[in-house]
Amino acid sequence: MNSFTYSYPTKVYFGEKAATKHLPAELAKTGKTVMLAYGGGSIKKNGIYDELVGILKEAGKEIAEFTGIMSNPTYVKVQEGARLAKEKNVGFILAVGGGSVIDCCKIVSAQAKSDTDIWKMEFDEHRFPMTFIPMGAVVTAFGTGAEMNCGAVITHEEKNLKNGVMGAFYDFAILDPEYTMTMPMNQVISGAFDSLSHSMETYMGSPREVNYSDEINEATQRNIIRNIRAMLINPADRQPRSELVWAAAMAENGILKLGKVTDFQCHMLEHQLGAYTDCNHGRGLAVLHPMLYRHMIPEANRQFARLAAEVWGVSPDGKSEAELAESFITALSDFIKEIGLPTTLTEMGIADIDLEAIAKSTIRTDGCVKKFTDEELLAVLKECI
Repeated sequence: MNSFTYSYPTKVYFGEKAATKHLPAELAKTGKTVMLAYGGGSIKKNGIYDELVGILKEAGKEIAEFTGIMSNPTYVKVQEGARLAKEKNVGFILAVGGGSVIDCCKIVSAQAKSDTDIWKMEFDEHRFPMTFIPMGAVVTAFGTGAEMNCGAVITHEEKNLKNGVMGAFYDFAILDPEYTMTMPMNQVISGAFDSLSHSMETYMGSPREVNYSDEINEATQRNIIRNIRAMLINPADRQPRSELVWAAAMAENGILKLGKVTDFQCHMLEHQLGAYTDCNHGRGLAVLHPMLYRHMIPEANRQFARLAAEVWGVSPDGKSEAELAESFITALSDFIKEIGLPTTLTEMGIADIDLEAIAKSTIRTDGCVKKFTDEELLAVLKECI
């Protein structure tokens, strides 16, 4: 393993009625005006909005609502939130939702405290923001694990780029699996697959020898796969949801990444697919992963073979490393079909897009075992049609 230092700033409150039990004490530490940030309004239908507003009012807070945060949040939306935060003199941000809301608010928190355009700061000047509005997250849609890190994925529509932007860590995160029970099943499955993808993308980085972080990762992947299946069998069972909510957080809280240089090449490709099509992130990953992995043979055979045996339960008896590697990709592809995710861009309704531009604009990662050329990424995209 590589050397590392580990410390984590986000406190997690996990379990039933976590908001009722713990949010009042956290709010007692914050400023007078709280920005309540959320997406399309589903929290008003399922009662979460009323519950949280009641807690905020009981704590004597003034509420500034920042609403309409979309899937694949845009940089324009970030700037809207930052302007509101400045105008209302917001002292604390409470982000309520899934990865899109939580990511958007990380950059709102930074932009509201800076006179410099954050995109320009990070990508032109290669500096990172250092001051932020304090934040808390209430997770209502799991999968991204966004509540557990300071990175945000933001789409800059003018530039046709969907990039990772560094923002603030959350002071605390409330993870109540009950809040996820009203999620539409297609959204649940998409989010859970994103968690699996995060785990695989971390695993496929370097070092590639067996190490402690990867062995924890294997258990996380097994847990996600098992509980997706259990959830599909009995959607009303809260236990699989509880497992998946925490597995999503584990995949992105840094534990699996200790001593690792991560891969995340598939994520980079999907980000640009999303920048050009605004497609669902988890569904895009489901289409891209098997095809991209096929192009990583034979370079990734050792890790693929171990995943086949340790995660997917493929017996290594009588099989070569190359055969086991193929077995892993087959098992992954079969699982994607089993849980009802798309396997082609056509199934996602994506057509007539500039695949060459997507390939050329995709960031290449240091941790990927294969260094993809533009032509190879274009071939992957064409095979996904």
